[in-house]
Amino acid sequence: MSETDLIDAVLDRHRRDGTRLMQILREIQEQLGWLSPATLTAIAGAIAWPRAKVEGTADFYSFFYTRPMGRFRVLWSDNITDRMLGSSDLMSAMCKKLWLEPGRVSEDGLVSVDTTSCTGMCDQGPALLVNSRAVTRMTQARVGEMVSLIRSETPVAEWPAEWFAIEDNIRRKDILLDHGLVPGQALAAALERGPQGMLAEIKSARLRGRGGAGFSTGQKWEACRSAAGHGADPARYVVCNADEGEPGTFKDRVLLNSYSSLVFEGMSIAGLVVGAKKGLLYLRGEYRYLLEPLQAALEARRRANLLGSNILGTAFEFDIEIHLGAGAYICGEESALIESLEGKPGRPRIRPPFPVTRGYLDQPTTVNNVETLAAACLIATHGSDWYAAHGTEKSTGSKILSVSGDCERPGIYEYPYGTTVRQVLEDCGASDYQAVQISGPSGICLAEAEFDRRIAFEDIPTAGAFMVFDETRDMFEVARNFAHFFAHESCGFCTPCRVGTTLVRNLMDKIARKHGSPYDIDELFKLHRLLQGASHCGLGNSACNPVFDTLNKFRPAYEHRLMSLNYEPAFDLDAALSQARQMTGRDDAGAHFPDEAEA
Repeated sequence: MSETDLIDAVLDRHRRDGTRLMQILREIQEQLGWLSPATLTAIAGAIAWPRAKVEGTADFYSFFYTRPMGRFRVLWSDNITDRMLGSSDLMSAMCKKLWLEPGRVSEDGLVSVDTTSCTGMCDQGPALLVNSRAVTRMTQARVGEMVSLIRSETPVAEWPAEWFAIEDNIRRKDILLDHGLVPGQALAAALERGPQGMLAEIKSARLRGRGGAGFSTGQKWEACRSAAGHGADPARYVVCNADEGEPGTFKDRVLLNSYSSLVFEGMSIAGLVVGAKKGLLYLRGEYRYLLEPLQAALEARRRANLLGSNILGTAFEFDIEIHLGAGAYICGEESALIESLEGKPGRPRIRPPFPVTRGYLDQPTTVNNVETLAAACLIATHGSDWYAAHGTEKSTGSKILSVSGDCERPGIYEYPYGTTVRQVLEDCGASDYQAVQISGPSGICLAEAEFDRRIAFEDIPTAGAFMVFDETRDMFEVARNFAHFFAHESCGFCTPCRVGTTLVRNLMDKIARKHGSPYDIDELFKLHRLLQGASHCGLGNSACNPVFDTLNKFRPAYEHRLMSLNYEPAFDLDAALSQARQMTGRDDAGAHFPDEAEA
């Protein structure tokens, strides 16, 4: 098939619809290797969009390539837990064997090697992506074998199958992971209750968003149900946010891999309640390997009369399609995710209006996290009283944690809300610990004196990440890694975030080189206050959280790097902490990015 015919086939499959641009770009790139200027021009003409708009989308996402890349594209996960497992040395060894500089393409166009943000494999790193396929548990021996396969131009599909094995690593189950439901059971119970009755159960169960925000799911669904559609073809939509890009988080990967039927059933229940006929699952680009299994799971549900029309013999109609992202952490924010679903760069919208009134295609839309939707099935089956009996008064049910870092048993742990941090550390086999980063870089860093605090919305809310650091770890380097992450992932929409995250990264690098001074510490505090007060969305608001927490709790890690140890802050630290708490409304002084994802 010629290149023109291939492009036309993809465009026809997607009805030459510009709102499906992300999928069009991905499928064409998978066939051609990159998106050439001629390809972008052809796509723009076919969907009747300005070429600049098409190129703007292609340039925004890390996994779209508008210049030639290697036929083997290797991207090493640069999350702190991968680095702790030796990813930097492994990547350097690979580049040395390939006679290649990181970030470059070999002269013959065979291979390119670079880093990427967290790939969601923190429990089995060091990890990398090669031509969008995840490889876990990298070693020096495996690096050598991989280099040989690349040099011999062996197709990735013929590489050893065990390299691509991805484990669930479920260590502890509770009510969700040990649910015991069969496909259709929860949906049948919801249909029996009816939309209003099911909504009443969700509200009575006090189910809150599991993406980190803790917003009432019942209130969100009710607002979407009550909102009027717009235009000549009014509709409502259910969107599942499976773009878990927060470093250290991988619980949704496991839910989608082994509990996909439960997630899809939760989406169907949401569709019943809000009056939607269509659902969209936004899958992060790093989980490309899950696309075909998820599509097969959807087809199985259609054959079982659990999706489509006349579901379970009723008048209820609902179907689901999957959209794949392309490497943009900001798309975890719900309005940025909707922009991406519509084929545009994933930049957060100005709100109001909120998605529940004007979301996908300007129609009422509810956006919920994978875990939130799965939990709705428990409420549909067992009722609100049973569900609310688990957890705490303000945090009902259970929470799945993605545990990684310095522990004997990294993996997935599910607990009732109210469990202490110390209990999790004991269960995962952590010892000689000094710190825990909860909810990823945008969350909170806890020192040992705080380990009796509880995982709950009224104490420590979390999207799920739980990274353990023992006494051998340098907490400054942890914060510096996170600073680089935020600078890389800023969408660039607003000046405070675009410039501020770059300044924070540069200051942390300056201090790392031991060129920093007390003045630079003061500048970091000032940037923290500026970013929290002036950023457009939660990414900028939370970008300085790791620096703020480690400066407050592990200050010697900074001070021994300064040119002068006679450091007195230019302003009162306690006053700064108090101001930050007032600005964020949180005792831990953090502005959590996933709050934006479900608020």
